[in-house]
Amino acid sequence: MTMPIETDYLVVGAGATALSFVDTLLSQDDKAEVVFVDRHASPGGHWNDAYSFVALHQPSAVYGVEGVPLGHDRIDEHGPNKGYFELASGAEVSAYFQSVMRDHLLPTGRVQYFANSDYLGDNRFRNIFSGEETEVTVRRKLVDTTYFETSVPSTHKRKFDVQEGVRVVVPGALPDLWKSGDLPDHYCILGAGKTAMDAGVWLLEAGIPAEQITWVKPRESWLLNRAFVQPGEQFFEETLKGQIAIMKAAGSAETVSGIFEQLEQDTVMLRIDTDVEPEMFHYATISQGEVERLRHIRNVVRKGRVVKIEAGRMTLQHGDEKMAENTLYIDCTASAVRPKPVAPQWQEDRIVLQLLHVPLVTLNAAVSAFIEANFDSDEEKNALCKPVSFVDHIDGYAGTLAGTGMNRFLWAQNPQVSKFLSASRLDPAAPTIRWLQANAPERLAILGEMQAASMAAMPNLQRLAAKAQADHG
Repeated sequence: MTMPIETDYLVVGAGATALSFVDTLLSQDDKAEVVFVDRHASPGGHWNDAYSFVALHQPSAVYGVEGVPLGHDRIDEHGPNKGYFELASGAEVSAYFQSVMRDHLLPTGRVQYFANSDYLGDNRFRNIFSGEETEVTVRRKLVDTTYFETSVPSTHKRKFDVQEGVRVVVPGALPDLWKSGDLPDHYCILGAGKTAMDAGVWLLEAGIPAEQITWVKPRESWLLNRAFVQPGEQFFEETLKGQIAIMKAAGSAETVSGIFEQLEQDTVMLRIDTDVEPEMFHYATISQGEVERLRHIRNVVRKGRVVKIEAGRMTLQHGDEKMAENTLYIDCTASAVRPKPVAPQWQEDRIVLQLLHVPLVTLNAAVSAFIEANFDSDEEKNALCKPVSFVDHIDGYAGTLAGTGMNRFLWAQNPQVSKFLSASRLDPAAPTIRWLQANAPERLAILGEMQAASMAAMPNLQRLAAKAQADHG
């Protein structure tokens, strides 16, 4: 049986991007009505599936939705993030998004939320449990927030074979190991991304000796130093210093690798193994404290991706590796974001939300919603929002920097968008600049250096981005 309903916007997904978009849309358009459709039982998207010790990479203060602050603007006093703004845990983020839906969006009376439901296409969805189908009459737009659907360890499909009897777990199983009473003799982390780094830090802080840990790293990664991505007036000069360093390196480097090498000298970029040239950059943000901990893991296997795991042996793309019989393998091979070709965001009867200001996904969505509510034609909207490709190989960094810079320039030149951003909680600079304008305007002089460095970098970034496109297709 099919039940009919009507709405202005049918939003597919109820993760961070979807919630941020709808929060801003409702604040900008007091008539808009929204229907959410999502397969999870609770709002929050991939946060529902994340491992228990996951935390934000970026400060809580600039994540979430515009209308509801996340966290308490607290500086951490302990642990590897000591001295920097708090990073909400996965549990805190999940609870936050549940509260956003329950206490902020649904009480408007203009939002309907259908959990446990699969979107079928053609403005129809089906409840996973009851099988009941609903047909939606959409008066304005379908909003697709799943274009860059996130993959996490607990839901992705393994791309390697495992012999029966070999123990392979996802990171979320680690905190419950003590319950089994059968602890492994050795631990092996599979994957080189931020999830693998989180798993490594967890193992070390749990008390497992580094020599009992093997780390399979198909690629090394460049990492952003969290010291240079802090909001707040107390970090203003240091954060701007990092951004200026990025632009100056981007303006002078002969290659994209040269940008990273210069930024490593400036301590803006970090890598765990300084003897290995990184090929990957996913905007993972890390503290120097975490890097120092992870450098204790010296048993690193660099033979490509895992193909097969048997008792006492791993088969990898470029050779075999002998392993202890009683090894626990921790599967961190899920890709956080699947790279896809970009396309216009506004496509007649739909909005396909993409990356505009990398890596600030919730800011992207809020700006898109503001533009949807305040501009008329798709041509106008698309002219203000140029989707940016996701970075995988380091050569993509030039295009991402150039694309993000172009969008920032377009927004700064438009009085409406500029005014919105100047008051945005999700724009890392906006609250700090407001505070400095009122309390210490002389400290804003450094913004001129930032603007000059950004303008000077653009021609070289465009050259490097064009070369990367030609080299990688």
